[in-house]
Amino acid sequence: MRSKLDIPPAAPTDSERDQISQNIDAVHEFYAREDQKISPPQRLLERISHLVGKPAFLGVILLFVALWIFVNTLLPRLGLAGFDRAPFPWLQGIVGLWALLTTTVVLTKQNRMDKLEEQRAHLDLKVTLLTEHKAAKLIDLLEELRRDLPNVRDRHDPSAASLQQPMNPDLVLAALDEAKHGDERTNATADDTSLIE
Repeated sequence: MRSKLDIPPAAPTDSERDQISQNIDAVHEFYAREDQKISPPQRLLERISHLVGKPAFLGVILLFVALWIFVNTLLPRLGLAGFDRAPFPWLQGIVGLWALLTTTVVLTKQNRMDKLEEQRAHLDLKVTLLTEHKAAKLIDLLEELRRDLPNVRDRHDPSAASLQQPMNPDLVLAALDEAKHGDERTNATADDTSLIE
């Protein structure tokens, strides 16, 4: 006996293929539009960020620091003046400046990625609300069909009746805010109680 897992999936129909390719094209267009919005300085910073984020970059930094220290400890032994004697203030300055620049580059890229993620979350919310609206309409149509078919017993289903109505996003947001503030009040009360004890 074959299980459902052994059955190969059915090949998509032409309309399914069209819908899939439209969705994929829409996603590619979204990323292409976002990529076109990147200014040349931002693009340069992101290339630098890409290089800085590689493990080999850590090796380059460690090698640079080791060579700097080695050269500055070897030169005095050879009778030459070292250009940065221990505790290596020039090296500390270079490393500090590089850390500042690296942090700025990474934060710049992170800010752009955060904006992109915010747009995606907004799009996800729109799609979710549209899907919820469509599901409510489908339930409404099924209930109407059930009432109209003579061979189906007509009965009142309170849960189906409530699901027929599309969700009001403002009420959902208000309920989430209220739940969040309720949790904050509960945590504050718990903190106050622990302070009293």
